[in-house]
Amino acid sequence: MSKDLPPWRALLSGARHREGRAPSARWLQLASVAADGTPRVRTLVFRGWSGPAALDLLTDARSAKAAELAEQPAVELCWLLAKARCQFRLRGLVQTVEAESGQRLHHWQRLTPQGRSLWGWPRPGEPFQADAAFPETLDEETPVPEHFQLLRLSVERVELLDLGSHPHRRLRWCVADHWDEVRLNP
Repeated sequence: MSKDLPPWRALLSGARHREGRAPSARWLQLASVAADGTPRVRTLVFRGWSGPAALDLLTDARSAKAAELAEQPAVELCWLLAKARCQFRLRGLVQTVEAESGQRLHHWQRLTPQGRSLWGWPRPGEPFQADAAFPETLDEETPVPEHFQLLRLSVERVELLDLGSHPHRRLRWCVADHWDEVRLNP
């Protein structure tokens, strides 16, 4: 790990490494607030780092989630890494990366044909119609749909709950404190 990375990145990388190739090692739970003030939790897939303390996620711009995040961009991610017996909570602000940046295209091209197919499906959350098209794949020549949305979380605070020791270990880092580590009671 680079000395320019926040100290929690090395711990997160090590925990992810212990998960092996399990698909669940890339699953994050996103906690957000709906327009009516009620909580929402959804599972998203980690798509990579875009900076020392910024990570990328994908969503469908037609979804309720996209509208909610536009209204209230403060979120927290919970990243449970079961084999490593730890949980990372990453808090910060989500922003939508503009289509013109080229980064959306980069993420679109990195998806498998099956992964791209989700953006060929009907609008999320609408009533199901049996005659609607649900393609199983979209090839790499398929243009990036307008509703293919790249979200970037700028991390401002991280907590680690390590369940592998007794007592459990809980640590916190905040960008406002220059990522200084603080040990907390579990």
